[in-house]
Amino acid sequence: MPKTEKVTRRQFIKSSIGAATAFTIVPRHVLGGPNHTPPSETFGGALIGCGGRGNGTFNAMGLEAKKLAICDVKFVGREDNKTIYRDFRRVLERKDIDVVAIATPPHWHALISIAAMEAGKDVLCEKPMTRFIAEGRAVAEAEKRYKRIFQVGTFGRFGRSRDPRSIEIHKIMASGLLKNNCKGVHIKSGGLKVKEWSGMVNAKPQPVPKSLDWDMYCGPSPLRPYHPHRHGGTHRGYWDYEGGGLADMGQHHYDPVQWVYAKDDTSPVEIEAYAPPAHQEACGMWGWVELKYADGMTFVFDSREWGEPYNRKQAREVLLSDLSEEDRKKIKDMPDPEPLVSFAEAVKTRKRAGGNADAANRSATLMHLANIAIRTGRKLRYDPVKEQIVGDEEANRLVNQPMRAPWHL
Repeated sequence: MPKTEKVTRRQFIKSSIGAATAFTIVPRHVLGGPNHTPPSETFGGALIGCGGRGNGTFNAMGLEAKKLAICDVKFVGREDNKTIYRDFRRVLERKDIDVVAIATPPHWHALISIAAMEAGKDVLCEKPMTRFIAEGRAVAEAEKRYKRIFQVGTFGRFGRSRDPRSIEIHKIMASGLLKNNCKGVHIKSGGLKVKEWSGMVNAKPQPVPKSLDWDMYCGPSPLRPYHPHRHGGTHRGYWDYEGGGLADMGQHHYDPVQWVYAKDDTSPVEIEAYAPPAHQEACGMWGWVELKYADGMTFVFDSREWGEPYNRKQAREVLLSDLSEEDRKKIKDMPDPEPLVSFAEAVKTRKRAGGNADAANRSATLMHLANIAIRTGRKLRYDPVKEQIVGDEEANRLVNQPMRAPWHL
């Protein structure tokens, strides 16, 4: 007897339409066309996390998705014919949900993404992808294991992947012709909201609002006393939930740059920060962080908000200047990289998304490594294959952080 295959709702509709057209007249709303989207192109959607980025993240999926459910630790009941949940697990039990947009604070991103993919949903997740490095690898393994679509919510790489100058740099770096002597330096100066997303170091506990499930909000992070600054957008200022302005904005800035320099499959090997001593709970000010890859290529985050600015000259044309005429011809003859696949296209075609979990993990790792260097106050060496810091047990505890029971990866 042939093996029974699972048929999705969209596959069933497509096959049914194909059979029906031979015998009946099929209505326009079924076939699609101008002003009509066929059922095979519509999706049941859910939004988990309804704060400032919620609706923007849901709309960024770029699909004809009907929002059937929303979930937030402040809500319960029904609104506009949508069921509202406090517990994301109840959302994922629903068979009519195909795609999930996650816009919670980052300490929930990994666990919800993994659970959603295990439940058969495709996921668009807000940046930063995770709160610490080991979570990113767990999400990437779940994407492969459950054969789902995952995309992190930064889209700058798609524009850069169509820019001729960026394509040229990508080809140079991917060619391997620079060997281990790349002198390129890419500096991101400012725009990281470091002061804006600094945490409070002397906040006094306050009563938890009746409308808020504080225990569920904290989730896998430590159950600290409630203070309003730890909730809402200002959650970014605390290591328990995010990683300051660097984690908030860094993946926006460095996810596209990572693609340009062909670093989607690796990470820096040396990290050094110029920063004052960091607070145990509250994110604070820092000057710059230098992250160097094995081939010599260096990324620099310069906050421009504290201390001396980074004073090393940015080398824009150094990549071309290091190539011989023969090597330049080889680069020119190389085929352009394949176009990146958007989340919407990936969901419909089942091709892997351009900002998939492996690539997103590597760009999130940039911010995590920078923050670990800031928090430990020393130069670090990192193994991109094992995804561990070399010879530094204290720093490695920040690579794979404990979660509050019963939550775990």
